[in-house]
Amino acid sequence: MQRRELAEGYSISPVIKGGWQLSTGHSLTESLENKSAVHDTISFIEAGITTLDFGDIYTGVEEIIGQAVTHLSEKYGEAGRSKVQLHTKYVPNEDSLANFDKADIARIVDRSCNRLKVEQVDLVQFHWWRYENKKYLEAMEELFRLKSLGKIRHVGVTNFDLPRLQEMVNSGFKPVSIQLQYSVLDRRPEEGMTEYCIENGIGILAYGTVAGGFISEKYLGVEPLSQFETRSNVKYRLIIDEFGGWDLFQELLLTLKKIAIAHHSDIATISSAFTLSRKGVSGVIVGARNLNHLQNNLSIAETRISEEELSAIAGVLSRAKGPRGPVYDLERYSDMHRNIMKTNLN
Repeated sequence: MQRRELAEGYSISPVIKGGWQLSTGHSLTESLENKSAVHDTISFIEAGITTLDFGDIYTGVEEIIGQAVTHLSEKYGEAGRSKVQLHTKYVPNEDSLANFDKADIARIVDRSCNRLKVEQVDLVQFHWWRYENKKYLEAMEELFRLKSLGKIRHVGVTNFDLPRLQEMVNSGFKPVSIQLQYSVLDRRPEEGMTEYCIENGIGILAYGTVAGGFISEKYLGVEPLSQFETRSNVKYRLIIDEFGGWDLFQELLLTLKKIAIAHHSDIATISSAFTLSRKGVSGVIVGARNLNHLQNNLSIAETRISEEELSAIAGVLSRAKGPRGPVYDLERYSDMHRNIMKTNLN
């Protein structure tokens, strides 16, 4: 898989293996075997999807990744660590924001390093729950201090809106990347964010490109769900409603299916390839609980959607109602959306 440069001297696989689906509590109906998760993670890395995305609050996931890193070191020696790019997060508890203590950051980063069995994390992506508490710049300053000490190779952010990103850059804390929800269903980043990131050399890492599995053959031609298997199902069912409802979503799936047939592919691959082709996008994060879709995931970066096919997608998107507003604004301030999130896990 051809790599993409996220920062000078630092490249990633454009298809990134996401870790939220591996966390305890993500599935509402089943548990995951750690041994299988470690084996599958190594299989992804050896196949070419070498960049892993996870978080400090994804319960149990940093430990799984740490086991995978240990196996790589045992198998490849000193070269094992260089085969993988580790992208975690720093997410302070919402309850602590009013009395935020930046010493918390070093504690969490050290904990991540210990869990991952490494001395340095390649990318720490910073999330902040509410802008009313304005100490996020202090947090960025501390993250860059830890970078200068070698604990963090690069600093990124996640789910910040454009005014806050501009504030960080103007204060001298330019992240190398911003992770955002960005898909054929959710194009909020195109309202100014993508152009700003291109102009300032900030890579966009897109999640939600298959809407928690909704953008797939499984949901084509079926009635709306009345019961949910995962927290992703709950989250992205609301995004479908914002998009324009189930009927319009079905039209989109049918359009993507026709394109997938022409490419001897599937709906999810086409959807992720669509997002990866958007301006400013450095990588797409695919949630993978197992190896079932590995081969299709590998083909995302090689899939080229034609202008005619893009026009067919645009015809459906022209009738979309939303989501509207700044990136992550619904998830931050709409109770219906934000109640899905667990905001005090550190």
